[in-house]
Amino acid sequence: MNNSVQLDPLDSPHPIPWSWIVAIQTQASARKLCAVRHYRSSSLISPDGCYAAYSRISMKVDPVMVRSRVSSVAIVENLKTGQLRTLCPTSPLAENPFDRERGAPVSGTISIAVPISWSHRGDRLLVRVFESLFCSDIASDYALVWDRESLNSNTVAPTEIQYTHAVLLGWSDRAPDSILFRAGKIGGDLWSEWRVEVTGKTSLAKGDRPVIIGEKVNTVWSGPQLGESWGVGHG
Repeated sequence: MNNSVQLDPLDSPHPIPWSWIVAIQTQASARKLCAVRHYRSSSLISPDGCYAAYSRISMKVDPVMVRSRVSSVAIVENLKTGQLRTLCPTSPLAENPFDRERGAPVSGTISIAVPISWSHRGDRLLVRVFESLFCSDIASDYALVWDRESLNSNTVAPTEIQYTHAVLLGWSDRAPDSILFRAGKIGGDLWSEWRVEVTGKTSLAKGDRPVIIGEKVNTVWSGPQLGESWGVGHG
């Protein structure tokens, strides 16, 4: 699937495979069948060529849309050793296998993590985490920042401002350790760009611009995964 023609619920410059999600849901509703479908994003290669980051998206689809669920994991692969590392956001709807307090996954949720940029030195990775609920106007972005040296990660979003939707844009050009978001209220005309530090400290980013680094590479595994069957639906 070509990202250049992809639709995105937040009109993000870094779209999620929304057209694929809608198509799968439409099929399930029409056939009254259930299924699990998978999608793999293209790989984002680090500036030094040593690492590739990508996401695996899973959709547990039900004929009734509010029973469907979309989840994902972001993966960093060491291209020299083949070692894989899974990155786990701590945003509200993300499924974190290491967080037992969250309990069972909730139907109707969408949480998609897609790597969008490496830092200039390739020591940090920026991941877009889109979260939403089916059949609702709830939708917003979070940023997952992974540090290659410490192996730590932080989930970041604008704080101390009023907004209903935030769109992750990229790294800040003026403050390379910070992240740029566009945020505003649904139906409102006054949307602003904000610079957010990893600590969550948020300031107006007037005159700043987003920076995106890394080469996107499509592989034979990119896109929808084939060979999966449908099951009997609940409806």
